[in-house]
Amino acid sequence: MAARYDSVFRPGLFEGRRVWVTGGGSGIGRCVAHELAALGAEVLISGRSEDKLQRVADEITQDGGHCRWRAFDIRDEEAVKAQVADAAAEGPIAGLVNNAGGQFPSPVMGISKRGFDAVVANNLTGGFLMMREVFVQSMQQHGGAIVNMTADFRNGMPGMAHSGAARAGMANLTQTAAYEWAHAHVRVNAVAPGWVASSGMDTYGGAVKAMIPKLRHHVPLRRLATEAEVASAIVFLLSPGASFITGVTLQIDGGASLGSAIYPSIDHAGSPPYDGFHRAVTPEVLK
Repeated sequence: MAARYDSVFRPGLFEGRRVWVTGGGSGIGRCVAHELAALGAEVLISGRSEDKLQRVADEITQDGGHCRWRAFDIRDEEAVKAQVADAAAEGPIAGLVNNAGGQFPSPVMGISKRGFDAVVANNLTGGFLMMREVFVQSMQQHGGAIVNMTADFRNGMPGMAHSGAARAGMANLTQTAAYEWAHAHVRVNAVAPGWVASSGMDTYGGAVKAMIPKLRHHVPLRRLATEAEVASAIVFLLSPGASFITGVTLQIDGGASLGSAIYPSIDHAGSPPYDGFHRAVTPEVLK
């Protein structure tokens, strides 16, 4: 394992800036937190599992970075208000990565109202609460940048309609907030990852688990994304280099949402991946 994160961005890029990453205890959120810390940011990670958050914070500290954590549920409006107030009292929040979320596979006809509401709360309402409170309590006065997490819903999301509806809502919310908050020097963008070789893949069972190793054949680049490839896009959108970019949703899917079965992509050995994350672990389902 390499000694530290090998970022494509210049050292010290986020020196002196505080960036909040929700869902920072695992997967893409963990990777983003590591890259931001390696670039000098003071990182705040949050989630519901204290053990996971503490583990990531310890990793970042061992690597020479600065990381603190807060455990709460982003779906709880009063908890969000209180946690953001505490964090804002310590200084301006320069960046927010709205990464927390989750879903379960199901055809539309099998989704209950309770299940639908739970996924929308995870992937849309909670993110809305976080961005609203960070704006009201910090960025409205100090400026900043927000990156929201959506998903590859460009052609719908068969098998995960609840998540697709929530993610599409987040993409539209991103556009509206970008327009309304520009006067306060706040940029709001989103990323839409496709299939990523991340720890979340190991949470699925049954038919979905059996399908995961075959996903690469449906991607024109003939592989899955690494966590670092999503993280680098998020870091760019937070960076000064993206200072004239707001209201966009950046597709990160290796071209999977392009073309059709009528014109299949040419098979090949797979494009060269980028993986600067020195602590990345291949999901068990892909081993």
